[in-house]
Amino acid sequence: MKRSTHRILTTHAGSLPRPSDLLELIQTRAAGRRVDDTAQDSRLREAVGEIVRKQVELGVDVVDDGEMSKPGFIHYVNERLAGFEPSPDAPAGSTWARSREVQAFPEFYEWFGRALPSPGSTAAHLACTGPIAYKGHTLLQADLANLTAALEGVSPAEVFVPAISPSNVEEWNRNKFYKTPEEYLFAIADAMREEYRAIVDAGFLLQIDDPRLVTYWILNPGMSLAQCRKWCDARVEALNHALRGIPEDRVRFHTCYGINMGPRVHDMELKDVADIILKVRAGAYSLEAANPRHEHEWRVWRDVKLPEGKILIPGVITQSSVLVEHPELIAQRIERFAGVVGRENVIAGSDCGFATFAGSMEIHPSIVWAKLGALAEGARIASRRLF
Repeated sequence: MKRSTHRILTTHAGSLPRPSDLLELIQTRAAGRRVDDTAQDSRLREAVGEIVRKQVELGVDVVDDGEMSKPGFIHYVNERLAGFEPSPDAPAGSTWARSREVQAFPEFYEWFGRALPSPGSTAAHLACTGPIAYKGHTLLQADLANLTAALEGVSPAEVFVPAISPSNVEEWNRNKFYKTPEEYLFAIADAMREEYRAIVDAGFLLQIDDPRLVTYWILNPGMSLAQCRKWCDARVEALNHALRGIPEDRVRFHTCYGINMGPRVHDMELKDVADIILKVRAGAYSLEAANPRHEHEWRVWRDVKLPEGKILIPGVITQSSVLVEHPELIAQRIERFAGVVGRENVIAGSDCGFATFAGSMEIHPSIVWAKLGALAEGARIASRRLF
């Protein structure tokens, strides 16, 4: 994994806005309606090429395919894992209904849900009814082939591919087959390992998306901090089981809070989970650090030592506001982290993805591009001062 040895490198958390015509095809297929596979495959290849070129043109160094093929960052695996099927009593609707946030601000979330419903609130949940196995080889290879083709004629510093963590699948789809929650979780981990391994074998960096590691606290108001930390430890153990044999320096770990627009007063604090995050066998850690609930947490790294050889990818732009960050502010954020963990150990990133569910409309694409451009400019400013 490349480091910021001569200048501050830039990246983002993964998902980017899909073109409207591709989005229509994805949503039609996700709804179970027939689409022209040839037309979708052709448009998808074009879209991946377009989004890779867009990132490079904007000055992003470590790029991905924008998750163009995925209906969402979690439930894309519904097509890739055997052992699951639709269930009439599978969870439906938003899991935030029971959260600390909704309990504290019910009027806001009821109003916001009407004004801007989340595409994720209608996404399909399945039930595990048999042995879990990976069956997504064809879909995954298509993604990897499209990304490889998109790199012709462009030269980003590196390329990553996001994949969901085992614990997010565990939460999304209910277990009706395995005897214990642990057995269920580790079965998912063994299956997802095939996807993780294939991404790295194809020459790409693997990014593990694991928002549940920090959102579990928000979703379980009856749980103490000690209980939540114990839960987090167990999920990191399962993730590391899935990552066994994969070199740490080929893995990025991303976690975030699952809320874009909201009060967010119940977000788990970084100081309460940073040590557990660092147990993940990864070479880099991507965390929220640009929004008003978490910008102050750069100070945590004064007390929590980033292990030798590891990289921090702090968010210096955020998906939780339509305001485009000033490049000078971005530079200041980068410099703060560089002053604590070392300039070579910082890659400037985003708090979260900008379209974690296909069709997310909270941030208009034009603003996303402006934010990524500001990210690159802020990194250039910081680089001039740091190197």
